[in-house]
Amino acid sequence: MAPDPDGPLLVRVFKTAADPFVGRLTYLRVLSGTLHSQGHVWNANHDEDERIGQLLLLHGKEQEAIGELKAGEIGAVAKLAATVTGDTLSSKERPFTLPALTFPTPTLMVAIEPQTKADLDKMGPALQRMLEEETTARLERSDAGEQILITMGEAHTAVIIERLKRKFGAAIVTHTPRVPYRETIRGKTQVHGRYKKQTGGHGMFGDVWIELEPNPGAGVEFAERVVGGSVPKQFFPGIEKGIRETAAEGVVAGYPLSDFKATLYDGSFHNVDSNELSFKIAASMALKDGVHQAKPALLEPIMTVEVRIPEAYMGEVNRDLNGRRGRVLGLDVKDGLQVITASVPQAELFSYATELRSITGGRGTFTATLDHYDDVPSHLAEKVIEDHRKHAEAAGGH
Repeated sequence: MAPDPDGPLLVRVFKTAADPFVGRLTYLRVLSGTLHSQGHVWNANHDEDERIGQLLLLHGKEQEAIGELKAGEIGAVAKLAATVTGDTLSSKERPFTLPALTFPTPTLMVAIEPQTKADLDKMGPALQRMLEEETTARLERSDAGEQILITMGEAHTAVIIERLKRKFGAAIVTHTPRVPYRETIRGKTQVHGRYKKQTGGHGMFGDVWIELEPNPGAGVEFAERVVGGSVPKQFFPGIEKGIRETAAEGVVAGYPLSDFKATLYDGSFHNVDSNELSFKIAASMALKDGVHQAKPALLEPIMTVEVRIPEAYMGEVNRDLNGRRGRVLGLDVKDGLQVITASVPQAELFSYATELRSITGGRGTFTATLDHYDDVPSHLAEKVIEDHRKHAEAAGGH
């Protein structure tokens, strides 16, 4: 389409910035037609009408109010409601969508948290506004419950952290993310849980027999096959809650326990002292004991990694992947680059973006997607479990 000021309106949004005074500032390039202040445009990407407020010309930090932008000109406007970087603006009568802008995939992961309690309230809004302008950064919540900032590299992370402090007053600290391990069992067992507490007046009493067995891919499954009313049905929800809450907290290393089936098959109750809480506690006790009898295992996320590099770096990159407990699955050539597909534990990848950039002089890239969970090697599992034990003891001592 020719850049004709009298042609149909076509505008590309190429940048979004978080301004601490005017809010979100949207940068525009008019490709065709003329864009007017205080008018309306159509965002075909989101099927939304957008009101254009005061158009601005930017000269460094200076802003000059203008009445219009013609084809070929660049300007900005504040407070668009639905428009983001990469969107196309046009008229509703002649809607148009330009091909999407493509951005590199961020790969360096760091966990973030506020530096002080005072920064907690500022962090959420500041991150939201910052990510509106950072098209190559993402924010995710990990399975371990941490907020994870994913960027293009250490320098990119440092720039974002500095800008959050300078522009929004939010001080944020970073650290290596926790690996979202999982716990499971490999064996079958039957276990007894009994909770009895006698106080003045009513006491508490819950008594259960539970069968534990592996149940791959099923998460946490609860069942019952009680006969003869040895455990009344009104206590079943409490027993299931005790199982699920204890599983969510983990038993051997503090990570969620899953892929098992717990079947209530017997127990006993007291006419006066039994209640739902008593049976919840008894079920929790049974699960904690039973897991240790049922061959517990610690699982780690295994990622499928695709590394793109010039051929000259093949040997060194392969050696580095092997050192990360990686297993090469295949080799290919795409767009003149060598493509290595490998299976690598996530625990070995948190610093990989930096290492790959160092090995290849910035010419290597990679992507990683979760493939499956697999057993952690015994020597590493022992360290994770021991670290959890020490942390629990330290927390208990305070």
